[in-house]
Amino acid sequence: MMETIPVFSEKVLDIDAEAVSCAIAESVRQTVFSRLRRRGAVVGLSGGIDSSVTAALCAKALGKDRVLGILMPEDESSEESLHLGKQLAEAFGIEYVIEHIGPTLKALGCYERRDNAIRNLIPEYGAGWKSKIVLPDLVKSSNYALYSVVAQSPTGEACRVRLNSESYLGVVAATNFKQRTRKMMEYFHADRLWYAVAGTPNRLEYAQGFFVKNGDGAADFKPIAHLYKSQVMQLGSYLGVPDAILRRPPTTDTYSMEQSQEEFYFALPLKTMDLCLYARNHNVPSSAVAEEIDLSVEQVGRIYDMIDSKLNSTRYLHLGPQLVEKIEEVDASVHD
Repeated sequence: MMETIPVFSEKVLDIDAEAVSCAIAESVRQTVFSRLRRRGAVVGLSGGIDSSVTAALCAKALGKDRVLGILMPEDESSEESLHLGKQLAEAFGIEYVIEHIGPTLKALGCYERRDNAIRNLIPEYGAGWKSKIVLPDLVKSSNYALYSVVAQSPTGEACRVRLNSESYLGVVAATNFKQRTRKMMEYFHADRLWYAVAGTPNRLEYAQGFFVKNGDGAADFKPIAHLYKSQVMQLGSYLGVPDAILRRPPTTDTYSMEQSQEEFYFALPLKTMDLCLYARNHNVPSSAVAEEIDLSVEQVGRIYDMIDSKLNSTRYLHLGPQLVEKIEEVDASVHD
């Protein structure tokens, strides 16, 4: 007798990992070889689950000898990211290169510009200090989600200050140099090898605008953008991604203080966010969601509002250059 699955439950995100991985691999082959007419794929390896699964899928689709992994540490990135990125490449037999982007970021003024923005609120912030920006817990707070900067002095004393608009935008604009510099490096190697650049966002990041325009949002193809984070985890386990990566909490690895994706952008656990985004996409009533994930209807309503707000406020990130008039393209496959 078949098990009856409720209209909404955690099981809605279960996938047949073998079937999904084969379907993605076939799509990647067609995209890279036929549509893009490239010889292989470049993947930026961060030591996280998304880039690891993307690299594993590309190796499955194109062959390990047609995938190049790029590890791009900088002055503030975690040593663990570099270690796990190497471990992933070696596990799948993927060639990799290491590009240290710290000197480039320093030359661009990335660190200095960010520090100046923080000093507008914390005048003593300087050499030896560390920082990150965070959102309040959306489930526990009914207040509007506003960013704060958390700063730690060289002696270990920490403070938290609400960011005003000018300082917030200054911090984000400066740190965005990191994603854009990494993407520039990926395209250098892609051009050198006649490869395509693989994007690594999952559905949660893609739909909610958790990427930098012309930074980690830029790519020639995005093989896991239709998969929720928990589904990417299922694929990672099936494909044989190292356990250390599967167990690693998702991190931005952007700020000098350790920071999770939850406190930086999503404001609640990613598993909860996955289920709520799925429910919102499928018009599941907040009462049904609340019962399944042990939250109040009011709390789920706030999560729905946040999903809608991010969808609207980040729509710009998905837009290409806007034209005055549409330019008709010539169909090169049609001949006289």
